[in-house]
Amino acid sequence: MNCEENNEKKENSFYVDSDKLSEKALEKKHRLENDPSSRTDPFEYMEGMERIDSNIMNQVISQMDSYDYSKYTAQDVLYALQKETCDIEDFKALLSPAAAPFLEQMARKAKLETSKHFGNTVYLFTPLYIANYCENYCVYCGFNCYNDIKRKKLSTEEIEHEMKVIADSGIEEILMLTGESKTMSDIHYIGEACKLAKKYFRNIGLEIYPVNSEDYAYLHECGADYVTVFQETYDAAKYETLHLMGHKRVWPYRFEAQERAILGGMRGVGFSALLGLADFRKDALASALHVYYLQRKYPHVEYSLSCPRLRPIINNDKINPLEVHEKELCQVICAYRIFLPYIGITVSSREQEHFRNGIAKIAATKISAGVSTGIGDHESKYTGTEEANSEGDEQFEISDGRSFDQMYADMSNEGLQPVLNDYVYV
Repeated sequence: MNCEENNEKKENSFYVDSDKLSEKALEKKHRLENDPSSRTDPFEYMEGMERIDSNIMNQVISQMDSYDYSKYTAQDVLYALQKETCDIEDFKALLSPAAAPFLEQMARKAKLETSKHFGNTVYLFTPLYIANYCENYCVYCGFNCYNDIKRKKLSTEEIEHEMKVIADSGIEEILMLTGESKTMSDIHYIGEACKLAKKYFRNIGLEIYPVNSEDYAYLHECGADYVTVFQETYDAAKYETLHLMGHKRVWPYRFEAQERAILGGMRGVGFSALLGLADFRKDALASALHVYYLQRKYPHVEYSLSCPRLRPIINNDKINPLEVHEKELCQVICAYRIFLPYIGITVSSREQEHFRNGIAKIAATKISAGVSTGIGDHESKYTGTEEANSEGDEQFEISDGRSFDQMYADMSNEGLQPVLNDYVYV
């Protein structure tokens, strides 16, 4: 199926088996990439998109736009590290280049804050991709609708089989993901997957296309506990150049997704920028402030931050995490912990084993294990009966492929206490 058919037949099912894009579709792709006037307004809500009355976006963007990290000095950083409570100005100093020489001190303070609120625990979970069809053209994503990859949508029977394989390994928390296609992965399909997940897991997360609050309420009723949404970048001008077509192009609708999920009754919401798409310091600031302001508006909700860097994708060897190095990523994560000591911080399998082991002892509280970003290969991956063979191509390449058992053992050997679930249901 190609994007051109999607553009012409938005209300119909448009995916067909096709190895190559049509000439017309290639022309459309070229126009989108080279002619900004051919794209829709990224601030114009599409039909059916819910608008909510909220001032969170204005607060976050105002702070981000005015953030000049070059003005902060070593004295500002030391002052922030000496304070009992970190305010927004302190956080800005800790994200600035001036903080780089103080990374060891930041790590010590972050570890202290983590110990106060989380002890030595680290939560383990795994993602399950149930479909990789997508109607967006995001130039950096392996699922984008112009990318020539194997597409797959798991049936109900296949979803349950994958879940049973994962649950039999001992994992109690699952994060279910789809490509962003309302046609191929509609709300009912995702809701049925949530109902199945309740049979096998104690905690169920979703990372899907943003929806309206009533849809989040439905998914919560089906069993979903929390929703994670990647804003990708909070720089709206940069966002426009990366998201050239589809519902994801609408920047404010994506920004407000977590608040709509809260209004829909979700217990928790997760946030992230994809570090390396734009200025990572400003994106890190905006991500944390997005949490900060919502936490004050909805204090009963559980909040978490992820810290992914850009990773290579299939059919594109030019996308690499060149802007954000490990020391800079460590600085961001430590600054997150100092500024927001109570929230969960997730570090994904995008990062290498040594980094995840180290950061889990300092600031991270949640680690994925037994990860596959392809569609339908958990049995071979988990049982070791054959080489993992995904029926649908992956979204991005991972760096840490450790199994659940290996991750559990490694975290224990690092002096941490792996936790599978900490909820008591009555």
